[in-house]
Amino acid sequence: MPRVSIDHLQARRRQILDGARAAFARHGYEGATVRVLEHQTGLSRGAIFHHFADKDALFMALAVEDANAMVCTVTEHGLVQVMREMIGAPDPGRLGVQLEVARRVRTDAGFKAGWAPYSERIQRATRARLERQRAAGSLRADVDIEQLAGYLELVREGLIAHLAAGLPTDHLDGVLDVVEGAVRSR
Repeated sequence: MPRVSIDHLQARRRQILDGARAAFARHGYEGATVRVLEHQTGLSRGAIFHHFADKDALFMALAVEDANAMVCTVTEHGLVQVMREMIGAPDPGRLGVQLEVARRVRTDAGFKAGWAPYSERIQRATRARLERQRAAGSLRADVDIEQLAGYLELVREGLIAHLAAGLPTDHLDGVLDVVEGAVRSR
């Protein structure tokens, strides 16, 4: 039996992830049935579940992929940059996954427990970035880091809901300028 190359396996995994992202964005977690996943990826359930144990593992892989990307951006440029990128290139797939993460954290205790380490990584990266900014003198010193981080996280969550609802975005760069001004030292 011929062996499949690592490159082929990685390409197939990427195909599955990309198709699943589109399916979750369009149909939500519950609506992205195996049949929908098959159609969206162009692969059989056997091919899909050769790479992922089940639909939950597939969804978690997407959520973790997004969390890892967010941690990198937050570490280098801050949480406001994550939001600017969301505005600059709205990705319905990523928005859909983030909305589903928020919903599942609220409604699925098992998912919430599994997601907690990734949520904590994002929070740690945000707080570490804010601490570095404060040490450099560019972050206001009269407000606790936890409050500033909470403020930025609430704005991000609201932005996700705004973008997912298809509301106007032409003013959002200015809104993020206000957000940045609110956390910067004066």
